[in-house]
Amino acid sequence: MTLTAEEKRSLVEKFQTHEKDCGSAEVQIALLTKRIGDLTEHFRTHSKDHHSRRGLMKLVGQRRRLLNYLNRKDPERYKKIIGDLNLRK
Repeated sequence: MTLTAEEKRSLVEKFQTHEKDCGSAEVQIALLTKRIGDLTEHFRTHSKDHHSRRGLMKLVGQRRRLLNYLNRKDPERYKKIIGDLNLRK
């Protein structure tokens, strides 16, 4: 359920903006999206796990704040990350 080092490394390499980038908004959004997807899958079998559901809601809120920030600062990067992660229609 947690991200392995290899999964995290591949996500960082895919969404980094330059060679040493490991914390830009795009990378953070991609990592949060992966964790949200994993937790969503967890809830398919454990529907009454309300403690983890609260953590999921916190992750969704954090991703939403990062997306709002990116949309304010650079709408082109926002559109690109949304398209790459299939977050909106």
